[in-house]
Amino acid sequence: MTHDAENGPPLTFGQRVRRERERKGQTRPVLAGLVGRSTEWVKAIENDRLGMPRLPLLLRLAESLGVDDLAALTGDERIVAATYTKAAHPSLLRVKESLTTYDLLTRDEEPAPAAALATRVQNAWQAWHGFGDHRSRIANVLPALIADLQHAARTHEGADRRRSQVLLAQGYHLAQLYLSFQPAPELVMLTGDRSMTMAQDADSPRAMAASAWYLNHVFRDAGERHEARVDLAMKSVRLLDPEHGPEDIALGGLLHLAAALSYAKVGQKGNAERHWDRADAAAKRLGDAYVHPWLMFGRGMVDAYAITMHNDLVRSGAAVDAATHIDLGSMQSATRRSFHIIETARAYSLAGESVAVVHLLKKAYEASPETAAYNLFARGTAAELAENGSAIIRDDARGLARQLGVAA
Repeated sequence: MTHDAENGPPLTFGQRVRRERERKGQTRPVLAGLVGRSTEWVKAIENDRLGMPRLPLLLRLAESLGVDDLAALTGDERIVAATYTKAAHPSLLRVKESLTTYDLLTRDEEPAPAAALATRVQNAWQAWHGFGDHRSRIANVLPALIADLQHAARTHEGADRRRSQVLLAQGYHLAQLYLSFQPAPELVMLTGDRSMTMAQDADSPRAMAASAWYLNHVFRDAGERHEARVDLAMKSVRLLDPEHGPEDIALGGLLHLAAALSYAKVGQKGNAERHWDRADAAAKRLGDAYVHPWLMFGRGMVDAYAITMHNDLVRSGAAVDAATHIDLGSMQSATRRSFHIIETARAYSLAGESVAVVHLLKKAYEASPETAAYNLFARGTAAELAENGSAIIRDDARGLARQLGVAA
């Protein structure tokens, strides 16, 4: 291993980032603004509380520091490809084709009744949230479902047409979820945009609100400015009326969660917690027993997203504390339960508790194998700990890495 000073120990990744930042004469807040993260995030990187980020953010960091050669930041640290590579599901090509095939000729058959399509969409949501290989299940039904929904949305008239458009928006939500964490970012953006277009064509405030929630995830992953994300969420909130019933309350709470997560990404703790409080108030108003049938908004979801919020604010103690006060085992969706367990593992990773990280990632895999297998944090962390973890966890980490498909 090379040394950065004669006879001195090699610099860590964080020390190299600090060296380059100081060479450039940048403050931490300036660098944070350039990479779209918080000052606390930069501090955590430089103090090695956070590890090397994934490749897209690593490249943005290098560009912001004026570094042409990544080795100036990474040194002799090997970049584990599995950390940065999105896995492709075996049915990805088939789903891609269903989204990029345009049926320009009129189909002879009558469209399915809107009520029958609603049942199929409901069954698809149950398949997504159920235990087991949810991506494989949804890939088996999604191409035909999307085609039939598109035909119905074009062919039906009046109320049935609008209802079919709302259902098609949900079909695109399912496609977006299937495509997430796979090498198809352009299709994730496409499905997010199509869902909002269908919701607007149907003139459905609730469908537009749901689309805004999913578009917020797209925009966050694409690095879109947090102001734009929050603006979309808050405009959608204004379309809802809590006096119209539980669904409007749930959707409003969901959009405040979107705003909280957007603010957390850029380190605005006060704004993040203010919007989380609004989501919390919505969950309290709905009662502990309420769970939205497919968006899963409810008491458990709001509490679980507090973990993500504190993770993104790089507040490991608060994230771990939030995790210890909720029961993820009671969450009705296996996919959401696995995701939030992974977020709990991320909290313990920030706190340097690698034994807990491996234990939690194994639990996440047990809850929903395909959720863990396509999650970039789970994949990268398992690969890293399998190679560099302490002896007490290395065997378990290697077994986990094999399960997630990232073993060397």
